[in-house]
Amino acid sequence: MLSGKNVVMGVTGGIAVYKAVDVVSRLRKLNANVNIIMTKSATEFVTPLTFQSISQNPVTVNIFKEPTHWEIEHISLAKKADIFLVVPATANIIGKVANGIADDMLSTTIMATKAKVIFAPAMNTNMYNNLIFKENSNKLKKYGYEFIKPGSGRLACGDFGEGKMAEPCDIVDYLVNSLTNSQLKGKKIIVTAGPTIEPLDPVRYMTNHSSGKMGYAIANEAQRRGAEVILVSGPVNLEPPIGTKLIKVNTTQEMLSSIEKHFAECHVLIKAAAPLDYRPVTVSEHKIKKSKDEIEFKFTRNPDIAAHFGKLKRNQIIVGFAAETENLIENAKKKIDKKNLDFIVANNVLTENSGFKSDSNIVTIIDKDGTVKDYPLMKKEKVAKAIIDKISAILNC
Repeated sequence: MLSGKNVVMGVTGGIAVYKAVDVVSRLRKLNANVNIIMTKSATEFVTPLTFQSISQNPVTVNIFKEPTHWEIEHISLAKKADIFLVVPATANIIGKVANGIADDMLSTTIMATKAKVIFAPAMNTNMYNNLIFKENSNKLKKYGYEFIKPGSGRLACGDFGEGKMAEPCDIVDYLVNSLTNSQLKGKKIIVTAGPTIEPLDPVRYMTNHSSGKMGYAIANEAQRRGAEVILVSGPVNLEPPIGTKLIKVNTTQEMLSSIEKHFAECHVLIKAAAPLDYRPVTVSEHKIKKSKDEIEFKFTRNPDIAAHFGKLKRNQIIVGFAAETENLIENAKKKIDKKNLDFIVANNVLTENSGFKSDSNIVTIIDKDGTVKDYPLMKKEKVAKAIIDKISAILNC
């Protein structure tokens, strides 16, 4: 699968080094060529010989070692890399790279490479949540460096929390997708996600139960396949997928305006958000007091985002969502025609293990020609794959 691909892998000092051995083994089984650079502290946990035996390549540790050939080694490895992986990635190496420090073989080679650099962090939970580390990692993300999010659980030090390095199988899957999946390269996809909110006064607002999980899963899947993804998100408690451009919005009108800035140049608009259909006619300047047993508000229609862009579309694909509680197919089909959609993803939010806050979903995809396809209960990540598969087929990708 990875035959002919060169992975340069940095290994830094931490108890998770033993997992890095498994990562190398898995990459070799996929026929990748793996070159290892170890920091001196990493060699205190696992010997270079172990990595050399598994990778079947010499392991580099000392930047000042006597060269065995004419090439300057850190430049040679930097140029050789199709992808650069650092696993485990300590706070130290991330801080070095973020601040332009190149004082050993690994940091020097990272600074010299033009390949995509991916960090798999592993550290104590207090270190992972330290504001300095957060600032360093956010800085690198802005520069295009990627991070494989660590898991949560019991750490080697005995603490519980975030910082546990991602499992080797997940790290390798991430690399495989990065190296082989460019199906949607050159395509720009806008994905909307989450709810919108409409203020009533400075304290209160209206919203709905949308968690954003479906939209974020779609954005992640599109990005993994090489698309340029713009994620327009209402307020949610989710980390944006690596590599996507995140635009945060609150109101339905803000969501529409954000899409409008990019719609003309996009290939696909996926309307997975749940924007509010109505907003208050007036918003109180001050907090509304409990002066009456009953209170009335007057509402006006918000713009219908999908219908708005359905009228404007030329060659774009527009995918809609229908979250219903009754007459699922009938209501969804009406939306296809009304909003000029290419297809719609419908689900009954009252179904168990489905809907807004769930990690899974049961959906029906309906084409504009009326073709209906039902899907079983699946994780939202798998639903996202089905949606992106369909879009890829329409785009002939």
